[in-house]
Amino acid sequence: MTRGNIYFDFNATTPADGEVLKQVPQWLALWGNPSSIHAHGRGPKKLLRESRRSIAKSLQCHPLEIVFTSGGSESNNMALKGLLTALKKKNSKRHRVLLGGIEHPSVLKQIPDLQAMGFTVERIPVNKNGQYDLKFYQEKLDDQVALVSVMLANNELGTIAPLQTMISQAKEVGAFFHSDMVQALGKYPFSLQALPVDLASFSSHKVYALKGSGLLFIRKGTPFESLTQGGAQERGRRAGTENTVAIASFAHRIAVLDSASFAAEVAPLRDFFESSIAKEIPGVEILGQASPRLANTSCFTIVDVSGESLLMNLDIRGFSVGTGAACSSGNPEPSPVLLAIGLSRDQAQSSLRISLGKDTTKAEVESLARALAEVVVHLRKLQTEHEVLHG
Repeated sequence: MTRGNIYFDFNATTPADGEVLKQVPQWLALWGNPSSIHAHGRGPKKLLRESRRSIAKSLQCHPLEIVFTSGGSESNNMALKGLLTALKKKNSKRHRVLLGGIEHPSVLKQIPDLQAMGFTVERIPVNKNGQYDLKFYQEKLDDQVALVSVMLANNELGTIAPLQTMISQAKEVGAFFHSDMVQALGKYPFSLQALPVDLASFSSHKVYALKGSGLLFIRKGTPFESLTQGGAQERGRRAGTENTVAIASFAHRIAVLDSASFAAEVAPLRDFFESSIAKEIPGVEILGQASPRLANTSCFTIVDVSGESLLMNLDIRGFSVGTGAACSSGNPEPSPVLLAIGLSRDQAQSSLRISLGKDTTKAEVESLARALAEVVVHLRKLQTEHEVLHG
């Protein structure tokens, strides 16, 4: 039993960095509306402008290619619907959309809406290691494809998509390309100059900034129709008063991110954890291990043990982890990502995900591995006793 609580769910959200919290009071003092032209609006407007420039420098894009949003989900919705609505208004003959098979729900749950708009939507399959079927992808690409959307790093498996190749092939047929880069930011090295996507989504609370801010990168010349009507904020691409405090915190954190150093520090901890549980717990399978992965992410299944039971028992012992089975949020259905890589429902519901943070220690990882082994023994003993009693 541990004292306090140790967090291992950094892919879900991160705590605000200490340096961010120190600067919040001065950002809050600039409380005016940045769209106002009087004195109270000039301070917030300057903060917003400086934040935009700082983020653009870090991501290697132009400041005016950035549209601030409330987070990754809004950015994903804006990207797909904003682009496709604009293409329809231009009477584009392209009517097909290709989506990655393991996208975030904020992409996949748009499928009915996109179909209602008249688009045919197909998902690019992945194998058990979370690797894309590039032969299928290339065969599906033609001059009828309007948009391809594939996330750079998967939030559950941590697997990295071969975007350089996929973007290049999409461009050959004139298709636009969007990528959900929410999980990759700060964990995997990339730039918007080196990866020539047309649209990309990001979120503040994954990188130790405040919740409530995100951004959609829209490369210059990309067709786009605003989904919100109102003021002229964000050059008419997203109406509504900007969340200047959260945006400032986002800019502060992006400026200091060092994905290469982060990966070098946490990868040995992730590998140590995986080797420990593989040695101590029979029936463990590490998912996506044969693929390039985020250095901080480990998703695995454990035979004959419910992922939800594992999560709750670890929580009682003082460890916060994630589960690939969505039942932890009240949904009895297993993770669509795990089903997409070929796991059965039972296997998917026996999954667990841990994600490490910038301050995670080896002692914490050792404690989690030890506690997990003990919980598995306990749950399997209960299962055996139940089977004996009930035949």
